[in-house]
Amino acid sequence: MKEIYIKDLENLIGKEVDLYGWVETRRDHGKIIFIDLKDSTGTIQTVAGPWLGEIYSLVEKLRPEWVVKFSGIVKERPDNMKNDKILLGNLEFEIKNIEILGESNTHPFDVYGDGKDIGEEIRMTKRYLDLKRPRMKDNLKKRALLFKFIRDYLYKQEFLEIDTPYLTKSTPEGARDFLVPSRLGKGLFYALPQSPQQYKQMLMVSQVEKYFQLVRCFRDEDPRGDRQPEFTQLDIEVSFKTEEQIIDLTEKMIKEVVENLYPEKHFTQYPFPRIDYTEAMEKYGSDKPDIRKNKDDPNELGFAFIVNFPMFEWHEKQYNEEAKYGAVHHPFTKIKFDEGITIEDKVKMINDKTDELRAYQYDVALNGYEVAGGSLRETNARILEAVFEKLGNNVDDFRNQFSHYIEMFGFGVPPHGGIAFGFDRLLMVLQNEESIREVIPFPKTGDNRDLMINAPSNVSEKQLKELNIKISN
Repeated sequence: MKEIYIKDLENLIGKEVDLYGWVETRRDHGKIIFIDLKDSTGTIQTVAGPWLGEIYSLVEKLRPEWVVKFSGIVKERPDNMKNDKILLGNLEFEIKNIEILGESNTHPFDVYGDGKDIGEEIRMTKRYLDLKRPRMKDNLKKRALLFKFIRDYLYKQEFLEIDTPYLTKSTPEGARDFLVPSRLGKGLFYALPQSPQQYKQMLMVSQVEKYFQLVRCFRDEDPRGDRQPEFTQLDIEVSFKTEEQIIDLTEKMIKEVVENLYPEKHFTQYPFPRIDYTEAMEKYGSDKPDIRKNKDDPNELGFAFIVNFPMFEWHEKQYNEEAKYGAVHHPFTKIKFDEGITIEDKVKMINDKTDELRAYQYDVALNGYEVAGGSLRETNARILEAVFEKLGNNVDDFRNQFSHYIEMFGFGVPPHGGIAFGFDRLLMVLQNEESIREVIPFPKTGDNRDLMINAPSNVSEKQLKELNIKISN
C-alpha cells in the first residue's frame, strides 16, 4: 500500500485515505472541532463533529503534539473557507476514524517561533523538541540537500568518496587531540582525527587521484560561536593539480551550490577575487575579509580566495607553553621556493629566513568567516623534517611518529593538494544563522557539553579498571 503524505492530498480529492502525523493545533467551534494535522511534508485542516458518534469523544481528547492516525476523505473546502495564503488551503480532511498513537506532555517552550528569545541552555537540554520548530527543520533540510548536492557534483567530476578511520594516532598537527584509551593495548591510546590529512595524502600515493569525503573531525580546543569540538568537513584531495586549478574547481562548485540551492542569493563578485594575504591584512585588517558591498543584505555572498600566506607565524608564550613558531595552515603545506635551489638550501631558508617564507596556501573567505582552507602538500621528507623541527618538535620524535608517512614518500608520491570546507560554518552563513550550533542537529554548548544526554559524564570503576586507568583527584 502506497504511503500517503499530506503533500500528496492535492491529487486525492474525493479519496478515502489514512494520514499519520501530529496534532499541531485544535479549534473548537461549538460542536465542530478543527484539527490541524502535520507531518514532515506539510499541514492539513481536518474537521470532526458529533456525527462521528463514539469516535467524537476521542477527538475531544486530542491535544497539541499528540501522535495520531486519521482515516477519512479528502475534500475541497467551501469557497468562503479557502485560504490561498497557505499550502493546501483549498482542502480539508473529513475525519471518519481516529487512532491515538501517542500522547504528549505540555512542551516547556514554544516550538513554532524562531526560538531566538529562548535561552540556549534550555533549547539544548530539550534539543529533540527544539528541532521541531520550522527554522530548525529548514536548517536540517538544507543540510541534507547540501550533502546530496556536493556528493552528486563531485561524483560527476569522477571523484571517489572514501571513508577514513576515526580511531587513529595522536600526532602534533595543531589543536589538542581527543584521546581514546585502548582496552587491548594497556596504556596505549588512539586519537580521534583532527582531519584525515595523512590518510588522504596516502590515497594519492594509492593512485586514487581524486578523493573526497564528508567527514567528522574532532579538535579539543576552546569553542567559539563558529567552532565545535566535533564538526563536519568537506575534504577534497587531488593529484597533478596546480593551486589555481584547485581554486577553479572550488569556485565552480560553490557557484553551482548557490545557483541550485540558494537562487535568491547573489555574489558580490564572480569570479571570486584572489586577494594576497598581505593586501587582505593591510586593507581589511583580517585574513578572512568581508568584501560585501552591502553588509545589511542577507542575500549577498562575498566570497574571496586569500592566497600567498606566510608559512610560519610566531606564537608568544601562552599558559604553560613556550613561545615558538607555528604553521599558519599545517606542517604539510608546500613552501614557495625559487626553482632550482637544492634541498639543503631550502632547509637553510626554513631555519634562517623563517618569517619571509610564503606557502601554497589558499583560504576561502565568506562574509567575514573562513569557510575553507587548502594547500599544495610537501612531498619531500627532509623538508618536512625541517618544518617540524622549526615548530619545536624533536627530530627523533617526528621520525618515530610519522615513520609510516615518511616511508610512503619512497613509493611514487605524485604532486598533490586539496581543500577542506568547514561544512557547518558554510551552511551557517548560507542559512543566515549566527552560530554553527543552529545548523548542527545535536551540537555541544559553548563549554563543550551535551546538555541533552549529560555528556561528558562519569564512568564506572569497572570500565576504568578494564582500561587500566585511575583518576587522580
